[in-house]
Amino acid sequence: MLASNLHPSPITPTVDFDADGVQHGFLRLPFSRDDSAWGSVMIPIAVIKNGTGPTALLTGGNHGDEYEGPLALYELARTLQPDRVTGTVIIAPAMNYPAFRAASRTSPIDKGNLNRLFPGRPDGTVTEKIADYFQRYLLPRADIVLDYHSGGRTLDFLPFCAAHILPDKTQEARAFQAVEAFAAPYSVRMLEIDAIGMYDTAAEEMGKVFVTTELGGGGTARAETVRIARRGAMNLLIHAGIVAGEPDIKPTRWLDMPSDDCFAFAEEDGMIETMVDLGEPVGKGEVVARVHPIGRTGLAPREIRARMSGLLAARHFPGLVKAGDCVSVLAVEGEPVEP
Repeated sequence: MLASNLHPSPITPTVDFDADGVQHGFLRLPFSRDDSAWGSVMIPIAVIKNGTGPTALLTGGNHGDEYEGPLALYELARTLQPDRVTGTVIIAPAMNYPAFRAASRTSPIDKGNLNRLFPGRPDGTVTEKIADYFQRYLLPRADIVLDYHSGGRTLDFLPFCAAHILPDKTQEARAFQAVEAFAAPYSVRMLEIDAIGMYDTAAEEMGKVFVTTELGGGGTARAETVRIARRGAMNLLIHAGIVAGEPDIKPTRWLDMPSDDCFAFAEEDGMIETMVDLGEPVGKGEVVARVHPIGRTGLAPREIRARMSGLLAARHFPGLVKAGDCVSVLAVEGEPVEP
């Protein structure tokens, strides 16, 4: 698994990925700092294995202010028993553990955004070392990868599961079938505005079935979105043939994100007024948000108009906005995937 031209990872797992049974341990990353000269970052990890079979890698906390994934995965790690498993389930509920502990999108140690630093470096920053370990040691083990996201403190989403439009249409079809099996209220064929350095891209370039989510936002989790996350993880494991049982399938509504026209951005600072609620229809040219100047009274708000027709899939969450912030994301109705 090691690339010959790279150093071994400094991370040491305290679990044996090849041993049957249930193991709860850590990915221990040495980190010398003022308050602990020989300290470590201890990233929680669980392995549930029973014989041979497919391997699922389930991750949350890629961004530390997104909570549906950690809530679902800490519980799954605690409750999933090996007699229900054929193969292996690797669970890392808080990938960027320093960011998770700080309740921030990026790491407080090095400001690293884990989901923009793949493939990482074994001799890089703390966050780059975490990315390198997942890139070279965990992703190669996986047949299917589920990485939970939500909007964090700055965005709010319709609750959806998604996979990406890919050059390899066979790989793409398998991913969209997994999305449908997750059975979120919405299922999205996603086109990223910047896929460079993403965990998603690293997994897809290895040919893995990769699915992700956006399950709400605002830096918290709702009862509904946590239920979606928990049900979806089990459905996905059943779909992959790793866990026995019948999936709990709920209706899903397919959406497409076909182009950059889905996204709208603020061009100045101010107070944002959302003119459309999540899930509501928007016509091309309609006002999706207004940005009110706050430095003085008497100034008219700047209108932000939709560049396409669709429905509102995501919106900026905090009341104040800065130039360059994403203020809205639109999606269009899509056809269900073929079985």
